[in-house]
Amino acid sequence: MPFYRTPSHISAFNAKFEAQKIAFGPISFQVAHCLLKFDVLAQIDNAAERGITAAELSQSTPLSEYALGVLLDMGLSMGLVWQHESGYVLDKTGHFLLHDDMAAINLNFVQDVCYQGLFSLDTALLEGKAAGLKVFGDWDTIYPALKDLPPKAKQSWFAFDHYYSDHAFPQLLPLVFAHKPSHLVDIGGNTGKWALSCCDYDANIEVTIMDYPGQLEVATQNAIARGVAARVHTFATDLLDDTLPFVDGADTYWMSQFLDCFSTSQILSILQRTAKAMTPNSQLFIVETFWDRQPSAASAYCVNATSLYFSVMANGNSRMYHSKDLLALLHQAGLYVDEDTDNLGLGHTLLRCKLKP
Repeated sequence: MPFYRTPSHISAFNAKFEAQKIAFGPISFQVAHCLLKFDVLAQIDNAAERGITAAELSQSTPLSEYALGVLLDMGLSMGLVWQHESGYVLDKTGHFLLHDDMAAINLNFVQDVCYQGLFSLDTALLEGKAAGLKVFGDWDTIYPALKDLPPKAKQSWFAFDHYYSDHAFPQLLPLVFAHKPSHLVDIGGNTGKWALSCCDYDANIEVTIMDYPGQLEVATQNAIARGVAARVHTFATDLLDDTLPFVDGADTYWMSQFLDCFSTSQILSILQRTAKAMTPNSQLFIVETFWDRQPSAASAYCVNATSLYFSVMANGNSRMYHSKDLLALLHQAGLYVDEDTDNLGLGHTLLRCKLKP
């Protein structure tokens, strides 16, 4: 059942506490980041139920007892640790912050890619531009800049992007190849993760990746390293330039976590150009994490938070969409949804689209 937020029924006292958590949210985030960065949570975890003192932690981490004291006192208030007579012990939230892959991926993405730029969120919302991107350089959008981001930011960006797509691949591949594609055009294929997965899955598939030249250079090298360069082709383009054509006549077109990178008017243009390139026998697969189709409050929270990355860092005008918004755009572009599958991967939806008769 898709997740929908209902009015809160917590008490006024607890709601006031939640408001204070929001007010001090940036501090809480940085405390969590530092407890992880300096291996404090890891050291506490290693100590298990016997606990570990701040004095002992000062010997096994680079932090002083003072630094550990202020971090761990806040960690107590955040529910990351608890304390008994023999020292600090990891609490449940701290356990998942330390051991859950998704939490680590999300935290590093926010820290390395978004955090400094989020100070310009108000400007980004007023101007409709990625105002926070200036912390990395002079670009209008993040996409052509990816190869030139600082190493940690680039690593965290790609880890975030690939984590969510890769978890869906095992379920997506058989659904797509059940329709026997022979030539798949990967629109916005980035560094070729999906293209290479297709080549691994089917020895006969031909894939053409459409994207910026910088991403295609990396994709080509990845295809060579995988030994499938003969079946992976590239088509360099600016997908925002509506005067440039798409690869036409393919039997299958693919967009994975791609359309959320654009505004509604840009999405409509991309879908219209895709439809123009398709034949009556072509199919278009779209994979998205729609916020209204998430299976839990936690996943909806993450998806909606990601919208603000698009606002301040990526381009200033895109977001994670409600499914009805995209369905309406598909209809305007002359397409209809032939198959609709939810709850794939980490809250992904797969739409199989065809040209309207």
